[in-house]
Parts: sequence; C-alpha cells; structure tokens
Amino acid sequence: MRAVILAAGQGERNFPYDITRQKAALPVGDTYLIRWTVECLQRAGVSDITVVVGHLQQRVRHALLGVEVRFVTQGSTAGTAPAVLDALADQPADRPFLVLYGDCLIDEEGLRAFIQTCREEEPFAAAMLSPLGERNSLDWLCGSMDEQGRLTGTSGHPRSAEHRIAGIYCFTPGAVPYILANPGVADKVNVGGMPKMEAELSQSVQLMLDDGHEVLAAEHNGLFVDIDKPWQLLEANALLATYLCDRLEESEIADGATISDGAEIHGKVKLGPGAVIGSRVVINGNLIAGPGTEITNGAIIGGDCILGRSVRCRDYCAVGGSTVIGDECLVAHGAELWGVLFEGAVLYHYCEISGILGARHDVGAATVFGTLRFDDGKAPHTVAGRREYPESGANDSYFGDYTRTGVNAIIMPGVKVGAYSCVGPGVVQYEDVPHNTLVLVKQETVQKPWGPKRYGW
Repeated sequence: MRAVILAAGQGERNFPYDITRQKAALPVGDTYLIRWTVECLQRAGVSDITVVVGHLQQRVRHALLGVEVRFVTQGSTAGTAPAVLDALADQPADRPFLVLYGDCLIDEEGLRAFIQTCREEEPFAAAMLSPLGERNSLDWLCGSMDEQGRLTGTSGHPRSAEHRIAGIYCFTPGAVPYILANPGVADKVNVGGMPKMEAELSQSVQLMLDDGHEVLAAEHNGLFVDIDKPWQLLEANALLATYLCDRLEESEIADGATISDGAEIHGKVKLGPGAVIGSRVVINGNLIAGPGTEITNGAIIGGDCILGRSVRCRDYCAVGGSTVIGDECLVAHGAELWGVLFEGAVLYHYCEISGILGARHDVGAATVFGTLRFDDGKAPHTVAGRREYPESGANDSYFGDYTRTGVNAIIMPGVKVGAYSCVGPGVVQYEDVPHNTLVLVKQETVQKPWGPKRYGW
C-alpha cells in the first residue's frame, strides 16, 4: 500500500498564520503536523509516500527534512481530487493507495486501525468518519453510515449529521476513474446550500456510491482535529500533548540530563540530553522536555506539557497544563502562560498569556491577554467574512509570527494579530489587527503649574 498526503492548500481561514505557515507544516506537540502523519504511516508499514505541495511548499519540505518521501507540486488549485491525480501522474495506481489530508491530526492507533481494516477487507474504497457529538455540522463535509459499517452518502453541511468525513481515504485502482470524473463541485447539499466550485474528493466518493460500489465507513472515536482555524491549532496541541504524555509508561532520563533533589515532581518525565530540572521547581504531572531545556528556580509546570529543545522556564513562572512550548523559547520571571509558543518566543517577566504566540514573539512586560468577558460568553470571530463562535478557544488570543507587544498592552478576549505586527505600549486592543500593522495609543496630556506656591505651606 502507498500513501498520498495533500499539503498544498492556501489556508485562507487560518489567519494569522496564513501568510507564514502552510497548515500541514504547523507545529503540534514536539513535531510538525505532517511529520507526525508521515512517521505514523511509516510505523504502520506504509513507506511509499507522496506529498503534494503548493502554497508555501518550502515549509512542508523543511518539516520533512531527513524523512524519505516523494514530493509532487500541485499543478492546479481546483481542489483535492486534482491534487490526488497529480500525485498519481508519475506513478500509476496499480495497487491500493491511501489519501490523507495534510491538515488533519489523528492518533497513531486510529490511523493504524484504518490501514489494517483496509488491508483485511480490501474494499473498493474506504473513508474514515469521526463522530460529531455536540459539534455543529455546518462547517464540515459529512458522511452517513449504516449498521454494517458501510458509507451510505456524503453531504455538505447537513443540519442533522452524526459523522463528519475525517479526510482519510483508501482507494483501489478501480476508483481512479471516479476521481477523474469529479464534477468540480460537491453538490450534495441542503436545498439553498451554496457549495464552492471546488473538486472535493468526497464528491468522487459519492459518485462511487451512486454507481453501486460499496464504500467502507471506518468510524474513529479517538483523537482527531481538522486544523483549519487558529483555535483548532490550539486544541490540537493541547490534545496531542496530553496524548503523548499519557503514553509515558515510566520516566526516561537521557544521558546528561539532571533532576535536582529539591524539585517536586508529580508524574513521569521524559528528558532529552542535557535537560535540567532545578531546585524549587514543581512539575504537576507528566512532562516531555527536549535536549538542553532548563526548568529552574521555582518554575511551576502543569501536567501534560511539552517543552522543545533549549527552552528556558525559570524564576517562578507558571505554565498551565497541556501547554506546548517550541524550541528556544523563554518563559521567565513571574510570567503566566497557557497555550502554544512557536519557536523562539520570549516572555521575560510579569505577563499573563493564553492562546498562541508565533515565532520570535516578544511579549512586553505586564502584557495581559484577557480571557473572561463580562457576559461570561464566547468572543465572536470573523473567518472569511463569516461570523463564528468557536466551541473552544474563542476567548484566547492568537498572534502571528514575528509580532510583539509593548509594555502594559491589554489584549481583549478573542483578538487575532497578523504576522509582522505590533501592539504598542498601553494599548487596549479590542479588534483583530491585520498583517504588517503597528497599533499605537494616542496620548493626550495636560500640563499645569505645580509646586509649593499652590500646594505647599
């Protein structure tokens, strides 16, 4: 079996990470999203892997440095079906092949189970489905299945769906004509629906069903996140951090790593070479820390956290549970953090941060990210012109790469700040900030006579 991973999308709904990051190459846990997928495939015995790239393709190539895959540049941006055909162009489909959407995170057990089921049952085609639960179905392509585990139909944004299509398929060579015949629009929608003119792969699956072919529906109840918007990236990191930390059966201390007798540890730790846990440090659960990372001088780290390479957490900072800190970040004196830091972000002292900070972000002293509204509600977000209320992460803030805040900046719940932007000192920021923008407060002062002649004795 071979695999095709689609990693060419524009990521237009992922502001403020759309102009500097390709979605498939976003950081999750201690790795990149696409690298996690590729390595899971390889451990499941799938080594022949083609990655379709396009938008910001160098990000994807960098994320897969040292991993043996084949790259194909997408010739058309018309949708996922043409992208699959681009991958098959130089290697005809003479055996079953997997197709995976590169911006979807799935646990290793779920992917392995899907592959094993397809190998055993050898279906004409197969699709993974994820239960929606309480989630709104209006943002996803969905699928219905019968009691025998067979797909009965696909649909765009139905109001009463129970499962969404999870972006993982398996096809036999006989399915290729249906991918070629994709009409360029997923037209199975409710009356009044408005599908985009896009050759979505699920429509090819619908053509197979219409032609009487049996399509296996594999339900997956484990970890799954489709990372399309910034709060989904936040959710994916928290869930993967918990997932990876839960897999620790015992502590793993690499050569050169040290733990002080004065540290208080309430869980299992995995430390890379040269990592340090110093005196007065408190670890409130399981922890994964990379090579050269130093946690010292009273730092408090929550459970199920992942710290990358050469991270420094020190001086009584507080890091919340299921937080992911990228390589070479600094969280220092009295800083409070929950969420995700991309590589090289710096929190020197006295700040309260909840959300995602992009690469090399510099947090000004006393910067505060508000998370609680007076009405106890969720902050609305505008995505591609549509107003949304995320189920989780709505009140967190999201800063793009290469941004900063000045001292005493206050970021109100749900604010997103574009790449290469700065929110200056003393600003109370209520609205999203576009890419390449500086926001400063305009101060008005009053000067009057003052001194002992007026107020002395």
